[in-house]
Amino acid sequence: MMSEPLHVGAVDLGASSGRVMVGTLADGRITLTETRRFVNGAVPVPADDGERLYWDVLRLWSEIREGLLAAVREVGPLAAVGIDTWAVDYGLAREGGALAGPVAAYRSARTRGVPDQLFAAVPPGELYGVNGLQVQEFNTVFQLLAERRDGGLPDGAPRTMLLLPDLLTSWLTGTQVAEVTNASTTGLLDARSRTWSTALLERLRCELDLDLDPVLPPLVEAGTQVGTVRQEVLEVFGPDGSPTPVVAVGSHDTASAVVAVPTEAPDFAYISCGTWSLVGLELDEPVLTEASRQANFTNELGVDGTVRYLKNVMGLWVFNEAVRTWRSQGLEVSYAEIDAAAEACQALRTVVDINDDAFFAPGDMAARIDDYARATGQPLPRSIGEYVRCINDSLALAYRRAVREATELSGHTVNVLHMVGGGIRNRLLCQLAADATGLRVLAGPTEATALGNIVVAARGAGLIDGDLAALRRLVRSSCELATYLPDPTTAARWDEAEQRIFASAS
Repeated sequence: MMSEPLHVGAVDLGASSGRVMVGTLADGRITLTETRRFVNGAVPVPADDGERLYWDVLRLWSEIREGLLAAVREVGPLAAVGIDTWAVDYGLAREGGALAGPVAAYRSARTRGVPDQLFAAVPPGELYGVNGLQVQEFNTVFQLLAERRDGGLPDGAPRTMLLLPDLLTSWLTGTQVAEVTNASTTGLLDARSRTWSTALLERLRCELDLDLDPVLPPLVEAGTQVGTVRQEVLEVFGPDGSPTPVVAVGSHDTASAVVAVPTEAPDFAYISCGTWSLVGLELDEPVLTEASRQANFTNELGVDGTVRYLKNVMGLWVFNEAVRTWRSQGLEVSYAEIDAAAEACQALRTVVDINDDAFFAPGDMAARIDDYARATGQPLPRSIGEYVRCINDSLALAYRRAVREATELSGHTVNVLHMVGGGIRNRLLCQLAADATGLRVLAGPTEATALGNIVVAARGAGLIDGDLAALRRLVRSSCELATYLPDPTTAARWDEAEQRIFASAS
């Protein structure tokens, strides 16, 4: 495949941190080097209608440039670059690429109540039949309605909506496109045709006076070479000025992570475990049934024509917010101490619906767990270890439900559960996922998003070839997997915990 080592740059941005990685492809495997890591977070800004949250994208751009410069300095010229980030958020770019305004963060309160405005014109069932998306207030279509309300889409002013990875790619290359895996989270794509939905856009224009045709860029599939690094930023790639291809990878970070699921068989479920936990299946076609909509499952598009049929679970966001609050209160606790304390605590003593709206916004998660426990007649946690055990147990309980529902709604069977991403460092959570689902868990790779980004960028730049299975074999040869077997003696306790929390909802 390769006559000499090749270096591929992966920019991977998450809601709480970002990094620039280099994947060195040699001898049939990939070796990762991290050249820059930096903190990320939404910036609160006071507003007349309450606090708004924005991303500091100019700082992110500066960090990316520094990371790419360090990559060239440390490993040599890059043969390709790919960028992935979280979904739904966008910048409005003027002709030429400059931002027309700040980039709102999805946890901002600006979209509260907006979905109902859309549903008054397009009933939820009709909308789901087109885009197949789980309803979340921060989906891009709802953000755009809020944008129009706030005057961010003035008539006659040219603007292009660029999702965050596409915005950064445009600054590197000068080319403005929308990559499909991320565009599928906007709510504006037809999940069957993988194109902007002309019928939905017409409904938005005629019934809500929201004309998006002028702001939507052309779509490209993951693996498309968008361009090369343009002259204005070539200095970060060294003095030779050689053109470096920039590839639209699975630019939704979950799409890249799923590419790196090192499966050898089709009968698998996956959890991409990070700030969010994305729990689901890989399918050939979307599931657009009313039962699927009622279960709030989403059909996000994947690499090579696949569909990521999944449910968003709140994820380690709740844990991270709890730790942040404890540290702000002067409690110095290490992750190792927290994990050990949680493992020693009684299982399933207190559990919560981790997807409850109470755990969505930043804040004191321990206090919210207390409130939930009181409301459901459960004992309150008495220590940091018990709070963390509650979070881990509750995540595993959500995984259990999501995997079961995904198989029932899609008609697919599952024999193994792959867990990927940084959350798999939490060995207790991996074991609980096995116990709760009754499935063998294969955990790894930790750096799934970067690896998925790298293999698609390498293929898009013509450095390697092969189908999705071949890319996964390369990933598998580049990582070690940990196996967790379910404890069948715990099944009754998981049944009881699920009944305790979800019986009234079902």
